[in-house]
Amino acid sequence: MAEGLLRHHIQKKDLRIEVDSAGTNGYHNGEAPDHRAQAEMRRHGIEIAAQESRQIKRDDLDGFDLILVMDSNNFQDVMELAGDRADWKNKVQMILQENDVPDPYFGNATGFTKVFQLLDEAADSWSEQWRKSQ
Repeated sequence: MAEGLLRHHIQKKDLRIEVDSAGTNGYHNGEAPDHRAQAEMRRHGIEIAAQESRQIKRDDLDGFDLILVMDSNNFQDVMELAGDRADWKNKVQMILQENDVPDPYFGNATGFTKVFQLLDEAADSWSEQWRKSQ
């Protein structure tokens, strides 16, 4: 959902920014987003069915200017992946600044609605920061 929402807000602001997403584990590698996430996004006119899950790798830390993570566990996992590279560690930030995005996976569709709202606001805020810095 975060990738789709970041792309959506970047496109609305006519920015030229590359967005990709990756998980910190490989449990769902190669899979499309959860059907409930897809349904929530479609309710707002955003299609994410073509997205495909993959696991983050060290090359991502070198290749991207910013790594946004969903929660404190992901933050720790990516910091460990960064090792002793301070330049990589400085790229890692929480997408909601200091709060975790709740994981809606084990709940019902209502959780995906809440996550959509949180990530939509965050994606708008991040893309606005990027717009102002260009």
